Amino acid sequence: MQNKKNKVAVLLATYNGEKHIGTQLQSIAAQKNVVVSLFVSDDQSTDSTQSLLNKNYLKNITLTVLPSTRLGGAAANFFRLLRIVNFSDVDYVAFADQDDIWDFNKLSTAILKIEEEEVDAYSGNVTAFWPNGEKRLIKKSQPLKRWDFLFESAGPGCTFVLTKNLALEIQKFLNKNEQTTSSIDLHDWFIYAFARSHGYKWFIDEQSFMLYRQHHANAMGANIGLRAKIKRIKRLTNGWYINQIISLAELLEMDHGFPVKQLKRLNLIDRLLLISNIRQFRRKFWDSIALVLIFLLPKK
Repeated sequence: MQNKKNKVAVLLATYNGEKHIGTQLQSIAAQKNVVVSLFVSDDQSTDSTQSLLNKNYLKNITLTVLPSTRLGGAAANFFRLLRIVNFSDVDYVAFADQDDIWDFNKLSTAILKIEEEEVDAYSGNVTAFWPNGEKRLIKKSQPLKRWDFLFESAGPGCTFVLTKNLALEIQKFLNKNEQTTSSIDLHDWFIYAFARSHGYKWFIDEQSFMLYRQHHANAMGANIGLRAKIKRIKRLTNGWYINQIISLAELLEMDHGFPVKQLKRLNLIDRLLLISNIRQFRRKFWDSIALVLIFLLPKK
């Protein structure tokens, strides 16, 4: 008797992706041992992305393209999908970027890990690759920390696979808090924070099952190279990073337990308190050291 194939809703946000989207669509359609329904939200692309999507030439998956509308960023685009898509007939929900390439067993392996580890969500390491052919493993699978979800994501959102129950809870929360969630700039960080703060279990796989394309238009990217590092340093030091943490903590009502008041005031005693808990905030040791330096910077 053949095992039942899990149904997976894959959420894909697009914007001016004509150069690589065909390859990504083919890799999603090539997923083995799952039944894929692909839902696409386009941020009013000005290239041929919309016409490529509307061709619907991928016969072995169900493709639903939402009416194109201007959203202004990846987070808003994914939040739109999370709010609108009906998850009642699927078993899992996954996320995709428009320019990556998935291994044929990406989804089936994630589901297997969710079942084996008895968790509610999965993410994994990725293999970054560049136009010159260079490849590099980007490791995000360090052990979870008590508060890491308020300070970082569980890796790129394109590796995320959620159980139906978790996806429905996130959907309910986003629809109830549409105005306040508009201040959140990174959908993957929010999803991880929501899951962990609500008691859901998360597994980060040390293996990579996808190629994570690197180019000048990456929303975040692999943080490799001088230009990428300068961009990240600016976001960490100009007040954006701390403000995002505060927004997440308040949105998820983390006032009890997490020292959000200290983070907002950042006087000397507050800074020392935060630094004393530094190893509970980031998974990587050197990221913790960088966070110490951020806490010591003048308040923006």
